[in-house]
This record gives sequence, structure tokens and C-alpha cells, in this order.
Amino acid sequence: MSDIRKTIAGGATWQEVAEDRRRHRDASIAKWTTPEDLTREELTMTNHNVEDLAGALAMGHPSAECITSAFLRRAAGAQGVVNCITELLPDRAMQRAKELDAYFAKHGKPIGPLHGVPVSVKEHIAMKGLDLNAGFVSWVGRVAEEDALLLQILWDAGAVFHARTTEPQTIMHLETSSNLYGVTANPFNQTLTAGGSSGGEGALVGLRGSVLGIGTDVGGSIRSPAANNGVFGFKPTSGRLPVLGWAAPMAGCEAILGTIGPLSTSLAGVKLFMKTVVDAKPWLKSPDLVALDWKDTSGLFREKRLKVAVMWDDGVVKPHPPITRALNDIVMKLNKSQNIDVVDWAPRDHDRAWSIIAGLYFADGGAQTSEAINASGEPWRPLSEWIIKDNPHVKKHDVASLWAACAERDKYRQMYAELWNTRADVDVILCPAGPSVAPKLDSARYWGYTSQWNLLDYPAVAFPVKDHVSVDRDGTGEATYAPRNDADEYNWSQWKEHGAEGYKGAPISLQLVGRRYNDEKVLAALEVILKEAGLPTTVPPAAETTPQPLGMPVFQSSSSMA
Repeated sequence: MSDIRKTIAGGATWQEVAEDRRRHRDASIAKWTTPEDLTREELTMTNHNVEDLAGALAMGHPSAECITSAFLRRAAGAQGVVNCITELLPDRAMQRAKELDAYFAKHGKPIGPLHGVPVSVKEHIAMKGLDLNAGFVSWVGRVAEEDALLLQILWDAGAVFHARTTEPQTIMHLETSSNLYGVTANPFNQTLTAGGSSGGEGALVGLRGSVLGIGTDVGGSIRSPAANNGVFGFKPTSGRLPVLGWAAPMAGCEAILGTIGPLSTSLAGVKLFMKTVVDAKPWLKSPDLVALDWKDTSGLFREKRLKVAVMWDDGVVKPHPPITRALNDIVMKLNKSQNIDVVDWAPRDHDRAWSIIAGLYFADGGAQTSEAINASGEPWRPLSEWIIKDNPHVKKHDVASLWAACAERDKYRQMYAELWNTRADVDVILCPAGPSVAPKLDSARYWGYTSQWNLLDYPAVAFPVKDHVSVDRDGTGEATYAPRNDADEYNWSQWKEHGAEGYKGAPISLQLVGRRYNDEKVLAALEVILKEAGLPTTVPPAAETTPQPLGMPVFQSSSSMA
């Protein structure tokens, strides 16, 4: 029986629909929210990373049911802190866990590489029988007929889907706010955004209500929330992972292709996710994908020195002081490495890149997205207005103008390829993941540090640098700076108004970028960079929530991952 009681089609107001969705969310969480803190055993289990959980579950201890229960409880707690969940899936998840435990008891082996691992899912990725509203009030009542292809693959690999997470109205914000579920805040500083559009995933993984989640990215929607919440987030090259089964306006538009990918508390978790999906050969069911196996890069940089180009600034919007400080710190460490060469990367025409991609996001002039909002009478969120109504690059294309715009896109891609060819020995670009740490709510108006790589269709990974905004270290910074343009002035005004105190505690993250289809190389290079810089490849849990393992020798850190 459907859990959807009220819809616009059924005559309800948008407020009544939103209230009903929140009622359903709260009911799904209620019995998993208790006055007591998580037990020591539950903290231990949820403080481990994907690779550790997968290794332990593959040996049969602890049980999938035990792990799933712990993550359901921690996810429910995360919802109470930052509002990141659209619905918890306890009945489905516990039934699945019991089936996996029964399989292991019978066969003495796991069903696949993700046997029993809880995985959270961004709401607009279809799950059979569940609402598929994509953040629009008017879309509530659209029920998925089957799981998205990616979820089918992960299911066959043994995953347990335990939570669905929030996204913004339009799915086109670098924040997460909707009239259905409200605002998703940042776990480290609730005056800041969790990012978007996969902000529910970022916040949930940041709070370890999940250690492996699925997001989508057409302009930074995986990397922004990963960076804002201090976790790992990977945007693959388009055509590597299947996107069949997600819900969004303008389905079929190919001007800028969106991608789907993982957010995780560990780099190994990202690799395991990617390898698991690609090893399933999804191109056999989704012919738009490239038939490209996952490559073993374990020996890639053993004999060859890694060459990293550093883009300090994109030439359009200057990063805030904490970002520049973190970039300086890591480059200083890499310059001392015997295994890495570091050079500067001079960006070219990144302002033109934004004008191109911003003009292609809504090739219908924003008509379908606007209709989806207006159909219910729900109010426009501030960043929905900014990206559509206030975006000077949005236009309704006819066939000829769309062809011309795509030709301009391709010309820019060719120019950037030639630029990289002049620096052919550069393996990856190290750069900011955004012009600031997690922005203040309703203020994430510059996408250029992430959307640049969507326009070029380059793989990119956001990663934490084990550092946070500090009043002592970041409290002063270039009060006399003269902004270059309106976007730069707006970004700098945020720092001048709030300063380090306003962003206090926010994680600092950076981004690593590679050439098209060099997905495996980017992740391999990041592993080398983190090692040489003395940075961890996992996100350590807070000190007060790191009890020692309780007689579970299978919970050992795993570093061997193809």
C-alpha cells in the first residue's frame, strides 16, 4: 500500500503535501530514535569505514542485521541534528539484512563485495514502490516502478539500502533546501550549508549515519557536499556509471551530461564503489555507457613520478583565506616529496566556461523546471530564483541556437585539451573544491570551481585535508582586497561580513582533477598525494566517539584496494 496520502493531483495544497511527506519521514524514523545514546558497540560499528565493514561482514561477524540496526540508529540521530533524510527504510533494510545473514549461514560466503554494507541513496534515484519527487511538491505521488540500474547492481553486490536523503528544489543548488523537507544544515556549523544538491548525503555521511552514499553531479553536486562535510566525493567521467532511473526535469537533454557517484568516509570506499559497479559491466544494459573495464592502477606511480599542477585560483573568484592556507600547506609538503613534482597551473577563460555551461543547463529556458515548481503553487527557493530567473545566461534555445551553443562548448573543450597538451606531463590538477568552505545558508552562488570540470567532463574528487577553519589562523586576511567582478565581490563580501568566526569549525577540503576517462588515475594519484602529504585516506570519527573494537578482530583497517 502506498505511503502517499496527499498530492497536488488529489486536490491538496502544497503545504498539505509537504506536511504529509514530513509526517511520513518522521514516522519512518520514530522507533529508531531513542533517548539513549548509541551503545558502545553501535558506535564502534558505525565508526568503521566501508572497506572494514565489507571485510568483517565477508567473514560473517558481526551480522548484517547487527550492522544495519546500528546504522539505522545513527542515521535517525543524524536527522535530528541536520535534517538530512527524506525517509528511513528500516523494514526494507532489516529484511534485506536477515536474508543476507541467512545466505551467509547457508553458503558460508558473502553474496558479493558489498555484502551487508548499508548504503544511503539520494531521493531522486529511483527505488521501486517509493515516491520519486526530486524535490518538487507537484511531483509527489510519482512512484518508481523499479530500482534504478545502479541500485540493481549494488543490490546484486549485497548492499543494504537503509536511508533516502534530501536534495534541493530544482536539484540545481549547491545547497539543499526544499519546501518539502526544509533546510539541510552543516554538521560542523549549523549556520552553514551542507552543500548540494546531494547535501543530504554529504551531511549523513559526515555524521556517519552512512559511510557510503550515492549522489549525482552536473555542476558540483557530489563534490560540494563532500567538501562541505569533510568526506570524500567522486564525480566520474560521464558514461562510466549508469544513470538510468533517476528523476529530473529535461530528461534526455544531452547538452551537459550529469553523472552519478559515491560519497564515502574513505578513499577505499570510493574505489570499492566504483570497481563494484564497473565490474558488473553496466554497459550491457545501458548502451549509452562506455565499455571500459575498471583498470588496476596499483603500480601506476611506482616507477613514474607523479606530476601535480596546482591551480591556486581560477582567475574569476578568489578563494577565501582558509582554502588558500590549506592549499599552501599541502603544496609545501608535496614540494618536499621525492615522488612528486609540483608545478603551477594557469587557468584559461574559466569565466567563459561558466557562461557556456550556465547557458546549457536549462536549454528550454527553464520551462520544465519552472512548471514543476509552479504547478503546486509552492514558493521559489532563493537559489532556485538565482540559477533560473536571475541567471543572465539562461535562454530558450531553438534547434539552431542549441547546436551553436554545443559547438561553443566543444570548442572550449578542444581549447582546454590543447592547453593540457602543452603540459602533457601533468597527471592531475590540484585546486580548490569551491571559493570557500561550506557557505552561509542561501549564499552558494559560485559554481566555477566544480562546474568547470563538468563542462570539460573531467573526473574529479573532493577530499578533506584534516583541517578546519580556525579563528587564530584564518582570522585576518586581505582586508584591502579589490574584487575583480560581481561574483568575486559577492564571495569576498561573505568573508568580510562573517570572517573566520562565522565559518568556525567548517572542514577544509580540496579537489583533484584528471583528464577525461582517467578516473582510476585520479583516485590513484590522490592516494599518493595524501600519503606524501601525511594526510589520512579515511575520515577519522570524533575523538569522543572512537571506542576500541570489542573482541572483533575482523575489524582491522584495510589498505589493499585495487
